[in-house]
Parts: sequence; C-alpha cells; structure tokens
Amino acid sequence: MSVVASVRAEDFDTAAELAALEAMGGGGVASFTGIVRGGDGLVSLHLDHYPAMTQAQVERICADAMARWSLLGIRIVHRTGTLLPGDRIVFVGTASAHRTAALESCAFLIDWLKSHAPFWKKERFKDGRETWVEAKAEDDAKAAEWG
Repeated sequence: MSVVASVRAEDFDTAAELAALEAMGGGGVASFTGIVRGGDGLVSLHLDHYPAMTQAQVERICADAMARWSLLGIRIVHRTGTLLPGDRIVFVGTASAHRTAALESCAFLIDWLKSHAPFWKKERFKDGRETWVEAKAEDDAKAAEWG
C-alpha cells in the first residue's frame, strides 16, 4: 500500500501520477483532475493554508480511505498559491484490484477535499473585486453521504 499526499505550489504531471498508480499492478485506477474554472471575469484564484495542519488532514483522510476500501495506493496533489483559469488545482488518484474500490474511494477523497480540506480560497476578478470562496451546501451534502 502506497500513499503519496502532496500540498504544494508547483504544478503536477497528470500522466506521471497515473503511471505511478498503474505501476501498482491492480485492475483499476480512478482519478479526478480539478481545473480552475474561468468565466464571470475571474482572473485568479488564490489558495492559502497552514501547511502542517493541511498535510496532517490530507494524510488522515487518505488513511481513512485505505481503511474503508481495499486499495493498493492513493496519490493526491493539491496546489496552493495563485492559480489562473485553466490551471490544474488538484489531482486525486486511487488504485485497487477492482474498479468499484478505485472509483468509490476516488469520489470519497475529492468530496472530502472539496468540502473539508483546510484551505482558504480567494477569487479575484477583472473589475477589481475579491471574494472569499464559501462552502457550498451541495458540496457539504455530497461529503456527508460518505458518513
């Protein structure tokens, strides 16, 4: 079992992350790559965090996923700093002997990251506005489905 969880400013190589999961020899790999959305005049998204707390929380949820599903491995990369529309922001990948465990655990992890990971996000717009990104009820509800 292998868990790699990285919170960093640098971009990531989706193909390399997938290759590492495929090399684990399982029958199923599932992944999600999140991209900063554009539109509505958004020029950037800034993510800040308290590194020790964020890393510990991400590692804890990975351990939870490993306990819930029979997984060969998990790879998570979550970026911080200032990102532009079209930039990759998050990668979640899971490997398992079977597709169901890979798919369900991947969904569980991204739902948790979206609703519970300790990041502060601020959007900046062309007109000079800056707004903090608030939690969305639908994201919280989706995460709550996992118990």
